[in-house]
Amino acid sequence: MTMADGKSIDYASLLCSRLCHDLLSPVGALNNGLELLAEESDPGIRDQCMALLGDSARISLAKLTFYRLAFGAAGGKEDLVSADEVKAAVEGMFAASGRLAVEWMIADAALPRAAAKVLLNFSLIAGEALPRGGTLMLALERVGDATDIAARGEGLRLALDANIRRALTGKLPAEEISSRTVAATMVRSMVLEAGGEVMIAGEDQPFLMFGAHIPG
Repeated sequence: MTMADGKSIDYASLLCSRLCHDLLSPVGALNNGLELLAEESDPGIRDQCMALLGDSARISLAKLTFYRLAFGAAGGKEDLVSADEVKAAVEGMFAASGRLAVEWMIADAALPRAAAKVLLNFSLIAGEALPRGGTLMLALERVGDATDIAARGEGLRLALDANIRRALTGKLPAEEISSRTVAATMVRSMVLEAGGEVMIAGEDQPFLMFGAHIPG
């Protein structure tokens, strides 16, 4: 994939690094649980191991499901994704911690795949910027061939990485893009290449707000 300014970015490598980093903890917990299960004969401890294995497996599956949709191939222009599938992926990604409530304000039954990817990545960025939890509101509206996307996050603490903000606004140099900022860089590049624009609320606002307009 190429950025709008012509600079080539190795998205695959950076996204793989991001995925591996996020899966390391739940997969490591699976490995630890299996090792404990092999060594323990106490029924109570074995039950705890099974619970650990179940939790870790669910978290791993939720992350893989989310990243498959958020980072996978965009597909053709007419390619659609089930809105229920996108909603389930977002809820699954944040359900384990129980710290983030998701408000889904999308009536369409199917979403353009590119718009779904933007929405998913906005939700990822906003969710991670609310370390103490809160509410994540997601909206998407199609007017003719154009699509408007919005994500709003509110909570006790907002912690949006400065480099992620720079990536969303196009102010992060290519050489500074990392596995942490690649999702924001990819979203901006996708939208700009489609002739659209990305919007973000100012740093002085008591909430997070990301928006994108993708023309037909």
